[in-house]
Amino acid sequence: MNETALKELLTNTPEIDEILKIIDKLNLSDTWLCAGSIRNLIWNKLSGQPPFDPTTDINVVFFDPEITYEATQAIERALQLDHPSYAWEVKNQAHMHLHNPNTAPYLSARDAMAKIPERCTAIGARLTATRDIELFLPYGLADITDFIVRPTPFFSENAEKLTIYCERQAKKKWQERWPQLQILSAE
Repeated sequence: MNETALKELLTNTPEIDEILKIIDKLNLSDTWLCAGSIRNLIWNKLSGQPPFDPTTDINVVFFDPEITYEATQAIERALQLDHPSYAWEVKNQAHMHLHNPNTAPYLSARDAMAKIPERCTAIGARLTATRDIELFLPYGLADITDFIVRPTPFFSENAEKLTIYCERQAKKKWQERWPQLQILSAE
């Protein structure tokens, strides 16, 4: 799968197409559909499963220092009420560095996505002003399409972050759903 095929998959999956339009209407700063929302779609498609899984979290990230944690929760609740068929998870990346030990404030949603624990999870998509799909792939598509899970450089940089990455892999149990996954602890 290349970027063109991924854009087609996003556009041709009715639920994702709808989600991208809903996100766009939020008019939040630097907003993306990201992480497992897209990764799982790709893994499902490549492994012959129905691409969209309604139990997958719909990860929406944005970056706006003026929007508080409480206001972000209100946005998430509004999405849950207005579109209850999706498992919304909305995070303002202006504040999310507080959840990662020894992490400087993120500079943008892209900066935050590049520092997600796994390279295969560091992926984002959004609609442009011309209604095209823009992708953010800081580590490319190869790890995702080759079913490889490995830490991002940010999570490889020290033992504390690498421990978080390893604990996350044990908790997620992704290999139960996608047995072809290769989970690497570090490069």
